[in-house]
Amino acid sequence: MNIILASGSPTRKQILEDSGVTFEVIVKPIDEASIKNSMVHEGASNLSIVSALAELKSIKVSSETPGLVIGADQIMVFEGAIYDKPKTIEEARERLIAVRNKTHYLMGSVVVSERGVSVWRYNSKVELRVRSFTDKFIDNYIDQEGDSLLQTVGAYRFEKRGSQLFSSVKGDFFSVLGLPLLPLLDYLRTRNAILS
Repeated sequence: MNIILASGSPTRKQILEDSGVTFEVIVKPIDEASIKNSMVHEGASNLSIVSALAELKSIKVSSETPGLVIGADQIMVFEGAIYDKPKTIEEARERLIAVRNKTHYLMGSVVVSERGVSVWRYNSKVELRVRSFTDKFIDNYIDQEGDSLLQTVGAYRFEKRGSQLFSSVKGDFFSVLGLPLLPLLDYLRTRNAILS
């Protein structure tokens, strides 16, 4: 059975490749900003928003492509507000300074669709406590990481130097990276899409 990843995220692609899953990547963009804004305006929960985004990505590809289509999304929640990927290095720096010595959450969802219908989903929530770092540390960190900080909602790559930002994390490592891998692999095994 074909497995398709409906995400352009290099990290999600790497996670699946490293786990030994054979798949292809097909991405069909959705208007994430307007969907998110509309759902926030309607009072939808953060989990509902991230789950809907993952589902829409998955369904859009699966309605035109046979197989099991994996859609995923992640949002950062800090002091009640939802954050998107920073648009500039300065915005990334401001975000990292704002979360210094505080807790934020990464909420994620992975949805598998088949023939245009979602058939499985898993939602995750990770609590991350940022340590009290110095301005010198953050300046050095930004210099080292550069534009890669603009590719993640938290302005950090947890699997790289970003791990130095944290004092504690409650939750699954793969969920921090944006793809709750172990539940996904379990589901793919139930469908005989990978060896069990």
